[in-house]
Amino acid sequence: MMRKLGAGLGALALAATVLTACGSDDGGSDGKTVLNVFAAASLKSSFAQLEQFYEKAHPDVDVKVVTAGSSALVTQIEQGADADVIATADEETMAKLGDRAVNPQIFASNTLVIVTAPGNPKRINTFADLKRGDVTTVVCAVTVPCGAATAEVEHNTGIDISPVSEEASVTAVLTKVTSGQADAGLVYVTDARGAGGKVTTVVDPAFAKVVNKYPIATIKGSAHGEDAAMFVGLVLGQTGEEVLSTAGFGTP
Repeated sequence: MMRKLGAGLGALALAATVLTACGSDDGGSDGKTVLNVFAAASLKSSFAQLEQFYEKAHPDVDVKVVTAGSSALVTQIEQGADADVIATADEETMAKLGDRAVNPQIFASNTLVIVTAPGNPKRINTFADLKRGDVTTVVCAVTVPCGAATAEVEHNTGIDISPVSEEASVTAVLTKVTSGQADAGLVYVTDARGAGGKVTTVVDPAFAKVVNKYPIATIKGSAHGEDAAMFVGLVLGQTGEEVLSTAGFGTP
């Protein structure tokens, strides 16, 4: 891995600062139990759907899903944030929580793709094309799972790209491309699918060799252990599988 940690550190610190204010009290103002679910940025849409499924089945529970880069979420929990469940975009990041993460289980997988402006105006066809001098590329910082996956692709292929920025989450990378601030970005299959016509997707065979596996766990000491366990069960069950599959996630 040649690429070093760069501008993404500042963005990661900012994300962590923002998340500090996201914790909830033990109960909502309406008397409902507040269940705080921390989820990797790439899970935002899928977990929003699962939140609705859970609340419909448990009307006395208010699920609060907080999404950000996995590393930022782990940092918040280490600093005492009020979290009941966490789902990260790779096993290595989850492992940083040690025994705070209770019985992590893999529930989905994901791989990288290149996204460009609609129509792929720079004619980017392979990972190697991201080295071209006329192409500006944005990636995730190596401290977050999508960045670690990018670095692994670089290592496997011997191709070291020079990104114009390194972001704290995969959604931030996608935004850079859809807003025209970069010609290309490395995101997950699911993010590209969710963006629809806002991007064109380019697949390189090298991406298939780097698979991110997503674990989910309850947080040790959660005041809402039963609800936390049931939410995890929802994600691991048939409903979770259907929602995640529709979004483009692979099986565990």
